[in-house]
Amino acid sequence: MYNRILLAADGSEYSLRAAGETLKIAILAKNVEVEIVFVMDYSKAKSEVLHSKDPEVLEFERRQKILPIEEYFSREGVKYKTTMLHGDPGPAIVEYANKQACDLVVVGSRGLNSLQEMVLGSVSHKVAKRVECPVLIVK
Repeated sequence: MYNRILLAADGSEYSLRAAGETLKIAILAKNVEVEIVFVMDYSKAKSEVLHSKDPEVLEFERRQKILPIEEYFSREGVKYKTTMLHGDPGPAIVEYANKQACDLVVVGSRGLNSLQEMVLGSVSHKVAKRVECPVLIVK
């Protein structure tokens, strides 16, 4: 079974669904460690810093995005920890997951079509291609 699960989350509807599936797995597994990883995208972080007056307010706003996910795990009594990373989400998640020796990475997918994925890129696609452990992509 899985001992260490990394959940990549950004607070979106898709990451909430991914959290739900992660929770199902964590409840079935004994002594599983769940780590919620939130990546602060550099391209968005710059504008957030420029528009924010206080770094503490900015940090609070970022944490609010994943609060519903943390509440899922708290409600069910599943142990978790939250890690904030900086960078481009796809590569940051891949690098972190590979260094942490995770047993499973769970990520939500927006369900881009082929053209959108080619033009925009897809975090879930990048993660699935480059992470060295199984990946669960939740639609």
